[in-house]
Amino acid sequence: MRPADHSAYERYLPWKRTVEIGYWVVLTLINAIGNSITVAMDVRRVDLDFATWEPVVWETSSGVVMLALIPAVVWFSRRFPLHWDTLRRVLPWHVLGSVVFSVAHVLGMVALRKLAYATQGLDYPFGPWPSELFYEYLKDVRSYAGMVATIEIYRLLLRRWQGEASLLAAPDEGEPLEPVERPERFLVRKLGREFLVAAADIEWARASGNYVNLRVRGHDYPLRSTIGGVEAKLDPARFVRIHRSYIVNLDQIGSIEPLDSGDARVHLREPGSGPLPCSRRYRDGLRGRAGVGG
Repeated sequence: MRPADHSAYERYLPWKRTVEIGYWVVLTLINAIGNSITVAMDVRRVDLDFATWEPVVWETSSGVVMLALIPAVVWFSRRFPLHWDTLRRVLPWHVLGSVVFSVAHVLGMVALRKLAYATQGLDYPFGPWPSELFYEYLKDVRSYAGMVATIEIYRLLLRRWQGEASLLAAPDEGEPLEPVERPERFLVRKLGREFLVAAADIEWARASGNYVNLRVRGHDYPLRSTIGGVEAKLDPARFVRIHRSYIVNLDQIGSIEPLDSGDARVHLREPGSGPLPCSRRYRDGLRGRAGVGG
């Protein structure tokens, strides 16, 4: 693959965090403004005795707490990602997560509302907690599901844009493909295109949640696997484990820098590649395998 094929994705990377944060902030702001206007209109329509600022406080407090909870939802969805083959196992965790999410949301927004009302010399009447908590949960579970769906779809699109690696399918009888148990090539799908990556071209691999990023010619291709699973499929004569989250191609090692802590840094031959961590558990074995000085 030519470097230009990655240019659009790589140009996006410096803006990635800004876009992600901006998306949730703008969405929360739009929802708060829109809901404040519609609730205020409903209050006027039925002639309820509420000041104009009260619906604004209700919706803003809810939105602020929702926004504060998004990092937790992002972390939780990464810890328990939703895939078809793991749906039955992780779905109960997300049901529990939605309950915790709702309770945190209600407690936070009630606290903010009481604070806002107190500045006006008033008390915010939340109502009977059991029934109100259940009522709020019926709304919050839909918000939680929408957040998780948005996060998972966004991650899927990023993986497809970046290029997602997978093992080659088992060959049909008579086809001269290599055994899948120790593949010589990985299949990469990128925006409807497919190409092969030689296992020998993998510079290093890093665990990232339920994926392992395979670094090939300066680009990362996520492979849905554990780091141990990838280690078992790579040639042990060429690849070595240096950390609980890292595997490195021995041909890529330039030097090993010992640290006072007993760990080490692995410096690569490729210019511009940052050092990789090597834990003390793997340090001695790595130096013997690599045959380089520290």
